[in-house]
Amino acid sequence: MAARLTRALLCALLAMLAAAAPTPLSAETLRIATWHAGLSRDGPGLLLRDILRGKDPQIAAALRVIAAVDPDIILLLDFDYDHGNRTLAAFRDALTAAGGAEYPHLFARLPNSGMATGLDMDNNGRLNEPRDSQGYGRFTGQGGMAILSRLPILAEEARDFSAFLWRDLPGALLPRKADGSPFLSPEVQAVQRLSSVAHWQVPVRLPGGGRLNLLAFHATAPVFDGPEDRNGRRNHDEVMFWLLLFDGALPFAPPAPPFVILGDANLDPEAGEGRRSAIAALLAHPALQDPRPTSRGGAQAGDATDTVDWPEPEPGNLRVDYVLPSAGLRVSGSGVYWPAANEPGARDAALASAHRLVWVDLALPAPPP
Repeated sequence: MAARLTRALLCALLAMLAAAAPTPLSAETLRIATWHAGLSRDGPGLLLRDILRGKDPQIAAALRVIAAVDPDIILLLDFDYDHGNRTLAAFRDALTAAGGAEYPHLFARLPNSGMATGLDMDNNGRLNEPRDSQGYGRFTGQGGMAILSRLPILAEEARDFSAFLWRDLPGALLPRKADGSPFLSPEVQAVQRLSSVAHWQVPVRLPGGGRLNLLAFHATAPVFDGPEDRNGRRNHDEVMFWLLLFDGALPFAPPAPPFVILGDANLDPEAGEGRRSAIAALLAHPALQDPRPTSRGGAQAGDATDTVDWPEPEPGNLRVDYVLPSAGLRVSGSGVYWPAANEPGARDAALASAHRLVWVDLALPAPPP
């Protein structure tokens, strides 16, 4: 197995990383990745069926992309959830069979996407449509999130913030009608969750005994709504959740460093739709650092930091996917898996998803003498 974390390292490294104090760089690295893999299907069980059949070209391309990047931990977005994680386990097994590394540790929780409410959540006068779920979805668990890891996941210590109500976020930008009255009815406001998919804090055990907190999320697209800007406002607030959490403004304790925010903000700090001030503020927060991963393919298509290849002219290529380590961590490398045209892997990257996989290498502390 082409793992970066050897058995010797697992036994030798002392886990003082949790103290978040600056430490010397080591030759050993931990590669963390996020990818909106676009693997969701239109009905429950269909993704599992397609994985087990082994004939789907998109799935095959996705497996080759992950194997090429070889991350130690990867957050998969737009991946359908099922109870017992049968689909995730099948995908993991297919990855290993396709030449990728082994990922013995899995994590997924029921997402808000597709979670029925029985209410008219988008205020269009109709019920039981995909937009009437807590987050857009045709069925429970559609387009969820999942983590594959070579390192042990401390699932019993994970925090799932996905049930937090939108109205309870300090300064929440709840949508309003043209006359200034609330767009969401009192009944909807009483149940409407902030997370369109999920917000998680998932700790993993580092070599030697320390831990790293993965702060994972997938924000809604700030489009596909009306003049009330329901999705744009929700997208803004989903990103702002992390800043408010860091600053102690929420009814949850701030995450202990070291941590990494990873996921799809569906927001570019410089271009595209949405309230860009939220992602700009997150990137500038003193608790974080922005490695600004780049790719040759992105540079060839427009901007080296872009992470998604959407149709031109609108919305066009944007930077919407992020891996943001906490300030005390040492970054030894980063990139976006977007090979230039005619380079190996370019066809797989385009076939698998409009989004490109983003990765960051973290230098682990050297063991004491």
